[in-house]
Order: sequence, then structure tokens, then C-alpha cells
Amino acid sequence: MNVRVGPWSIRLAPRAMIVGVCLVLVGFGVTVAALSTGELAVPAADIVKALFGEGTPVAELIVSKLRAPRVVTGLLVGAAFGLSGAIFQSLTRNPLGSPDFIGFTAGASTGGILVVVAGGSALMIAGGALAGCVLTAALVYGLAFRGGVQGYRLVLVGIGANALLLAVNSYLLTRANINDAATAGAWLTGSLSGRGWDHARPVGLALAVLVPVCVALSRPMRMLEMGDDAAKAMGIRVEPVRAVAIAAGVLLSGVATAAAGPVVFVALAAPQLARRITRSPGVTMGASALMGAVLLTGADLAAQRLLAPTQLPVGVLTAAIGGTYLALLLRKDRH
Repeated sequence: MNVRVGPWSIRLAPRAMIVGVCLVLVGFGVTVAALSTGELAVPAADIVKALFGEGTPVAELIVSKLRAPRVVTGLLVGAAFGLSGAIFQSLTRNPLGSPDFIGFTAGASTGGILVVVAGGSALMIAGGALAGCVLTAALVYGLAFRGGVQGYRLVLVGIGANALLLAVNSYLLTRANINDAATAGAWLTGSLSGRGWDHARPVGLALAVLVPVCVALSRPMRMLEMGDDAAKAMGIRVEPVRAVAIAAGVLLSGVATAAAGPVVFVALAAPQLARRITRSPGVTMGASALMGAVLLTGADLAAQRLLAPTQLPVGVLTAAIGGTYLALLLRKDRH
């Protein structure tokens, strides 16, 4: 179905639209559950009043000051990871072409650990993570470039960089004092605990800038999925499109990691789950972003409530779910 607005036209798939609406409804349900449940329950009807400053002081403290920043950060970080994973899986034409596997998340972790060891603040740790992600991406792109960047070469170089950076991270942890090592270890797990509006704003700003870029890139990236020669034959400028897409994916992964730590497997699983539900022949960016937001906030809600009053870092739960998903994916490919 084609929708034309002035000089622009957008092709919309009815099933993808239905899936998108369903994901929005599921995300809304998870958000309400996360805001209303907990040690002190807040009725769902009072949530809106609390958010607009018309509730009781206790409800406003719980909803507006404690729970809402965490939920919003989870939604935005999950969307950023899902979108970043969709970009790289589309570019590499490989379901394992995720920032988790091609070194970008490990590079962000290296930057964060270096700042922790140096005694930096939380803001400096976030900056270090973003810088580490960008520098790693530049290194991987440069090593993979041979008159252009092929998807398989980017994956292979990225896997090598990931292994090297994981070794560096382990070395840094062994050389840190026990307090710094404990702080770095907690950050490396990936968590939304204690996240406030200061963490949500940079991710929201990055999404506001980069989502339109991703929408503009969606059509040429679909062409790239058919191969460089076919894309060139249809008038696509392959390398500029690929470079801009990589830059957008790296920035999304970097700001998400800076806000919540290296939460694993969301960028890997969200695009593939979205593709299977929408039955799309390729990776769909919008559905991937929505799926990432639902996965991360749902996992964080479960991490808080399943073993209450004990709360798990969300990265522990996404690692468990993602590991199971990866095993199923590999088993299916084997058959």
C-alpha cells in the first residue's frame, strides 16, 4: 500500500502496520505495569495524575521521580539497540551482524572501564563508552575497507576486534583495585537501576536526529541487501549510503550503551523477532525499534518483580533470554 504526501511516497505493508500497532499496545501495557506495581503499588488510574503533578505527594514521588525516568530510559535504550541491530544486520545480511558480536559494544565497554579505573564520574563513564564505541567502529571499518566494505568482511573483522577487546577488558579488570573492579563489573552487566532523566535525554535526542536518517536510508539499504552490483544498477551510491548507515548504527549503539551499560542480545534478537512476526523478507527498522523497546522494558520489569524484593540487573535477564534465542537460531540454521 503506497501513501503519498506531497512529493514523497511511502510504501506500507498492512501486516507490518498491524504488528507495529500491537507492539505499541504491548509497550503501553508494560509501561503501565512498570509504573503501577512494586513495593508501593500505585493504581493505574492515578498514574496520569501523578505524571501531571495532580496526584498525592507519595504517588508523584514514586511515579514521576523514581519509576518514570527508568521506564522511559528503558524504552529509548531498547529502541536504540533494536534500530542499531537492524542497521547492521541489514548491512551485513547476517543475523549475527549485531553490535554485540562485531566489537562495538565491547569497545564501548573498554571506554567505560578505562574511565571507571581512572575514577571518572557517571557522566564521564557514559562519554567514555560513547567514545570507545565510535573509535572501535572507525577501527573495524578501516580494517574492513578494501575499496569498499563487504558485509562478511565487516563481520569477520568485527568478531576479531570483539575478541581482542574482551581480552583487554578482562586485563583492565584484573589490574584495577577491588572497588573500581566492582564498579566496572556492575556497569558491564547492564542495568537500568538508578537511571534518571539525565540518562534518557541524550538517547531521546539521538533518536530524534537519527530516526529520520534511518527512514531516509531504509529504501537504499533494501537495495543493498540484494548486493552491491544490483544496488549500483538501480542508482544507489553504495559506499556513501553504507558509511552513513554505519555511523548512524554506531551512534545509536554508543548512546544506548552509555545510558544503560552494555545490555546484551537486545540488538541481536529484536530485528530477527520483528522480521519473523512481520514476515518481511528483510530487516524492518520500525518494527525492530519497537521490538527492542518492548524487550528491554519487559525484561527490566521481570528483573525487578520475579525475585522481589531481590532485583536483578536487566542485562542478566537479556543474556539468559538472548542465549536461549541464539541456541534456537543456530539449531534452526543447522537443519
